Amino acid sequence: MIKKLGKANFLILLLLLAIIIISEWLFLSGNKLHGIFMGLWAPTLLGIVIYLKLIKNERR
Repeated sequence: MIKKLGKANFLILLLLLAIIIISEWLFLSGNKLHGIFMGLWAPTLLGIVIYLKLIKNERR
């Protein structure tokens, strides 16, 4: 699986998973605003990664 995705993509996915878990923990522990703020980072980073990959593929 790691060979198919690549090491960098696998690490980014692990980072995004960690962000989601931390934001869920914050939200459920009572820090609702902090949990929402952290939860917004995952789709933002994912969108940036997708955008950069589209730019890279367009240059080919």
